Amino acid sequence: MGTLPSSCFTNPSLRLRLLPAGGGFRERNSLLAGRSSERPCLLCKRRVEQWKFGRRFDGIRCFSINGNDGSGEEKRSGNQSTEEVDQIAADEDLNSEPTQTSISSRTPSISSEGQVYSNFQVDSFKLMELLGPEKVDPTDVKLIKEKLFGYSTFWVIREEPFGDLGEGILFLGNLRGKREDVFAKLQRQLREVTGDKYNLFMVEEPNSEEPDPRGGPRVSFGLLRKEVSEPGPTTLWQYVIALLLFVLTIGSCVELGIASQINSLPPEVVKYFTDPNATEPPDMQLLYPFVESAIPLAYGVLGVQLFHEVGHFLAAFPKKVKLGIPFFIPNITLGSFGAITQFKSILPDRKTKVDISMAGPLAGAALSFSMFFVGLLLSSNPAAAGDLVQVPSMLFQGSLLLGLISRATLGYTAMHAANVSIHPLVIAGWCGLTTSAFNMLPVGCLDGGRAIQGAFGKNVLFGFGLATYSLLGLGVLGGDLSLPWGLYVLICQRTAEKPCLNDVSEVGTWRRTAVLIVTSLVILTLLPLQDELAEELGIGLVTSFL
Repeated sequence: MGTLPSSCFTNPSLRLRLLPAGGGFRERNSLLAGRSSERPCLLCKRRVEQWKFGRRFDGIRCFSINGNDGSGEEKRSGNQSTEEVDQIAADEDLNSEPTQTSISSRTPSISSEGQVYSNFQVDSFKLMELLGPEKVDPTDVKLIKEKLFGYSTFWVIREEPFGDLGEGILFLGNLRGKREDVFAKLQRQLREVTGDKYNLFMVEEPNSEEPDPRGGPRVSFGLLRKEVSEPGPTTLWQYVIALLLFVLTIGSCVELGIASQINSLPPEVVKYFTDPNATEPPDMQLLYPFVESAIPLAYGVLGVQLFHEVGHFLAAFPKKVKLGIPFFIPNITLGSFGAITQFKSILPDRKTKVDISMAGPLAGAALSFSMFFVGLLLSSNPAAAGDLVQVPSMLFQGSLLLGLISRATLGYTAMHAANVSIHPLVIAGWCGLTTSAFNMLPVGCLDGGRAIQGAFGKNVLFGFGLATYSLLGLGVLGGDLSLPWGLYVLICQRTAEKPCLNDVSEVGTWRRTAVLIVTSLVILTLLPLQDELAEELGIGLVTSFL
């Protein structure tokens, strides 16, 4: 059978011919006896009549600009009466010649505006409709508007598409009560009316010009099917990838432990990793004796990352939020960039988003700072001199906050030198604090981005993210690590987190204050020391490197 022209989807008399020829008048009339509604055409955005052929063809729209085939034949009004439709169907039953051949021989639609849609384009648009995400059933929309919304809850004025692909419905109107009470009532009634089929979101009204008379932003309610709005389960391949990344992260942590002994490594090995002109790799068997002494440092760095993830899970468990398996990202400089952990359920409100997002970095930072401070105390203890390693003092210029703490603990004499003798716990704590600070940057889907989005909203996150990208690009934050970290965020974590079910209610003053304080500490941790300031503070012997 040939491809049908676009006019078949807007002309009621032609739609009758799409019905099975062998079914007879009674069967075809029973299919047409249902409801008809008006929906926007996929291309021309006109309001055209939609006849429901059943669930499979609910998405059929007008695929032409003017809704006819350009010939003017059989053009009928969308308000054609049922009697006329029945008469047309009866006449077609008496006609012995098949009509599908004549329909398939028609030319594609040509609009009065001169736009032409080929049969291939029409079929492509139809396929997009069928293969796209599951949309909200119009019957359910009508039922929800009748049963849920009204004078006592939310008076609906108009509807708009909702979701990434417009697969949901956004109800806009006027709130008739306290937003939290209304939302709880609507959620309860939605389960009673449609069961466990949809998720209802309370979001800020888009492009609202004035606040709600009761205070706060104007709200709207979005409706999405659960299979569309809820994250999917973790697949077997994701488990395999997560395990592979975890093994690579262990290797990068061991490599960091070996690199911390740079003053003890064979000269040919050091030259290969530090001299850009070195081309011939050394014998890697020379590194085997240093692996055993690198294990404790690797344990410390890896332990911080695991403790970070435990903090997320401990905060999510009492709130009944499911988290996905963490994907650790290896890094040879810090041991690890951290881990990507996805939400496997929709967050109930913004308070939950802030609490879970901050729990991980705070847990990792607490353990890291403990290791860092204990390591500094051991570094100044003569009894632990046999366990110390020497590192270039320039490393302490990588962080304003950590450099000042080290200077205050170790003293001017120890810090104002070419090399500084420190305990390996200092390196583990330094790397853990730096990684936690990077993950708390207010950008994208990082923990810091989620916390800012939950505390202040998506618009504020956009401003913070733009500033963060600028500071990383200029090397103001992170020093030498700014470029690789910025690329990591752009590739893996640039998209903001999806909205909560209740994405409007405020999180409270103390949560906002905590987020701002932590963000300030992040900036102080990632802000490197300039040579002049470092020389004045006695952090490193700057003149020895000029």
